[in-house]
Amino acid sequence: MTVKIYIPDDAGALALGAEKVARAIAQETAARGIEATIVRNGSRGMFWLEPMVEVESENGRVAYGPVKAADIASLFEANFLSGASHHLSLGDPEKIPFLARQTRLTFARCGIIDPLSLEDYRAHGGLRGLANAVAMAPADIVSQVTESGLRGRGGAGFPTGIKWNTVLNAVGDRKYIVCNADEGDSATFADRMIMEGDPFVLIEGMAIAGIATGATKGFVYIRSEYPHAIAKMERAVEIARRAGVLGVNVLGSPNAFDIEVRVGAGAYVCGEETSLLNSLEGKRGVVRAKPPLPAIEGLFGKPTVINNVISLASVPIIMDKGAAFYKDFGLGRSRGTIPIQIAGNVKHGGLFETAFGLSLGEIVYDIAGGAATGRSVKAAQVGGPLGAYFPPALFDTLIDYEAFAAKDGLIGHAGITVFDETADMLKQARFAMEFCAIESCGKCTPCRIGSTRGVETIDRIAAGIEPEKNLELVTDLCNTMKFGSLCALGGFTPYPVMSAIKHFPDDFAPKKMAEAAE
Repeated sequence: MTVKIYIPDDAGALALGAEKVARAIAQETAARGIEATIVRNGSRGMFWLEPMVEVESENGRVAYGPVKAADIASLFEANFLSGASHHLSLGDPEKIPFLARQTRLTFARCGIIDPLSLEDYRAHGGLRGLANAVAMAPADIVSQVTESGLRGRGGAGFPTGIKWNTVLNAVGDRKYIVCNADEGDSATFADRMIMEGDPFVLIEGMAIAGIATGATKGFVYIRSEYPHAIAKMERAVEIARRAGVLGVNVLGSPNAFDIEVRVGAGAYVCGEETSLLNSLEGKRGVVRAKPPLPAIEGLFGKPTVINNVISLASVPIIMDKGAAFYKDFGLGRSRGTIPIQIAGNVKHGGLFETAFGLSLGEIVYDIAGGAATGRSVKAAQVGGPLGAYFPPALFDTLIDYEAFAAKDGLIGHAGITVFDETADMLKQARFAMEFCAIESCGKCTPCRIGSTRGVETIDRIAAGIEPEKNLELVTDLCNTMKFGSLCALGGFTPYPVMSAIKHFPDDFAPKKMAEAAE
């Protein structure tokens, strides 16, 4: 009997030594004459346990981790291929508390299947949503996505169905689906995990979007810093095309849809949809003024749907299980599930998919285990480098778009970075301004000049030069940037800056800074 061994080739696992582990296991099985199939799966998202190796035993899958190449000999001696006990034993991976507490819809297959096996994908429920879609009228598909309550998982939380409906009704001889996979926010890796661990779900979601809106061509725009995701997506597109999932007759239907993978140079501003479109067209990645909206006049001047990876990857389950099934998760206007990415100073960093409604405190303390240093938690930044810093006093805030907006925060791509008590929030505010200054496309004055002046003004505060006057100036700069910038880069930079000033005033106090200088 051939043993099946699962070793992730997700970039996170590779960074922690998964390739060395895979080579060591291959060498050991060969030396022992053991027939084994090594499957390079995606990660389940528990990065403190990576590389996590799983074996398929008579009692189901058994996990071991974190495994190093030096552990392989002892694992074989302990007969781990039959699921035997070892000091690295984790048991049934589904019962690991971090995973057991999740509601996995979008990430249901991630870490379980061979990412490039269409047979595996079908066997675990893949393509059912697309099969339903090809038998439906485009307007009915759009209606189902609208009814599900799915909102954009990339930042603003705009209702996906409304965007699709606009493109469906737009007049154009050609329409496009553009997947924004330019995942550049700190503490975000959900897009990468999907593309590396379950690429067919993104392909299926894009094909459904194409059929729903009349688009026949799709582009996946991936940043160059994701070489493994690029390779996986390109290979998956080829496989899908050969199998008739993409092409002139999608799943044998009259619908045509194909996908092309494009690689961006890594500019943060190209995560903004109009900059991304310029880059796709071979132009410099600068922001376009709106209107016209991309849904009316987007890529090459044609009606274009732009959604991020998680938005599109959420569509297949909606088309498979129905709008009511998906809408049953969540609260308020935030429906379905969201992949929360936990990073920074935490014991348990990783991806946690759950229905909207958990509190920030539950995530930081119960799920992430608090600060890895053992010190008290000082702040959590939600929404990437442009997200607000929340102190523990606001940790009762629920993961919900409106709840965060009410407290001058944003969920964004749902990346959470945790800081302990040693963090200097003045330095964090300065970093936000500096980040904006470096990444600005330069098109609008509030972002280009405001961020540069912001760095200079915060430096004056740090030096104890007229702190009260300069704090007023930073506040004034932030208002100008927030309401005068063309896109969210300049418009959202005030969130981390002003939240740091508001919630951590002691870090901006002249007395503290004078003590630090002594």
